Amino acid sequence: MTKAVRVHEVGGPEVMRIEEIELGSPGRGEVLVRNHAIGVNFIDVYFRSGVYAAPSLPFTPGNEAAGEVIALGKGVKDVKVGDRVAYAERLGAYAEARVIGADRLVKLPKSISFETAAAMMLKGLTAQYLLRRTFKVKPGDTILVHAAAGGVGLILCQWARALGATVIGTVGSPEKAKLAKKAGAKHTILYREEDFAARVKEITKGQLCDVVYDGVGKATFPASLDCIRPLGMFVSFGSASGQIEAFNLGLLSSKGSLFATRPSLHTYAEKREDLKKMARDLFRAVSSGAVEIPLRAAFPLDEVVNVHRALEGRETTGATVLIP
Repeated sequence: MTKAVRVHEVGGPEVMRIEEIELGSPGRGEVLVRNHAIGVNFIDVYFRSGVYAAPSLPFTPGNEAAGEVIALGKGVKDVKVGDRVAYAERLGAYAEARVIGADRLVKLPKSISFETAAAMMLKGLTAQYLLRRTFKVKPGDTILVHAAAGGVGLILCQWARALGATVIGTVGSPEKAKLAKKAGAKHTILYREEDFAARVKEITKGQLCDVVYDGVGKATFPASLDCIRPLGMFVSFGSASGQIEAFNLGLLSSKGSLFATRPSLHTYAEKREDLKKMARDLFRAVSSGAVEIPLRAAFPLDEVVNVHRALEGRETTGATVLIP
C-alpha cells in the first residue's frame, strides 16, 4: 500500500483526496520508485479540472518527481535498485511511490538534490526544448517571456541570458519584476498596468522580438503577435489564462509572415535518446551555475489542496514541491 492523491471527479482543488492505494509489482520494462520530492505544475491543474482529459477516473495527478529505485521488473537494464532518478510528464507522481516505465527515468547527478530535481524536470526540460530546439536562441536575439517570474519563466530568463539573448519579461507585480530581473530579464513589463505590445516596441526601438514564449494563452493573444518581427516565431506552450481560441491564420501573414507553434514536452522527449540528451543539457546548465532552479517552497503531500489554490490564484513564484 502507498499513500497517494486521488481524483474521482474533475473540479476544483477540493476534489483531491489522500487515499491508501495498492501498488502492483513492476512489470517488464518497469520499475518501482519511492518518491522523495514531487513537482507541482500548472498542467496538474489542467488534469484535475478536466481541461486535459485523464485516461480514466479515478487518477493520481502529478507529472514529475525524483526519488530512488526500490524494485525492478524484468528486462530493465538502464537502472538498478538504489539509483537516484527523476522523471517528468507521466501522470501518477502525487504519491509516496509509483510504478513507471524505466525508459522514462533519468539518473540524477550527485550534485542535484531530490527537491531540486523535482522542481526542475518538467519546467527545465520544457525550457530546454523551447530554447534549444523549438527556436534555437543565439547571441544577439531578443526574446519575450510571458509570466517571467513563474517556474518555467525564471528558468527561461536565466538560460536565455546565458545563451547571449536580451530578455524582456512580462510580470504581474513589482515583486515579480524583481525576481525576473534577478533571473536575467533586462526589461520587465507590468502587463496589468501597461500595454505590453506597445512597451516591447518602445524597448526594442521598433525592432521587436525574434521569438515570444507564451505560457499564458488567452489573455496575451493576439497582442503577442504584435511583439514579433517579420519571420519571427510565436511559441504557445501553455494556457494559464485559458486556451487560445481558433484564429485566422491570415493573422500570421498580416503581422509579418510569422511562424506559430504549439509544442509539447511529450513530443520532444518521446524518444528515450532525446530525453537523455535533453536531461544532460539541463543538468549541465544547472551544475555549471548558469541556471539556478527557483525552488520557492516545499509542503507536505497532505497540503496539496491548499497548494493548488495558491497556484491557481497566481500567488506562487518559481517552483513548489510536495514532500510525501
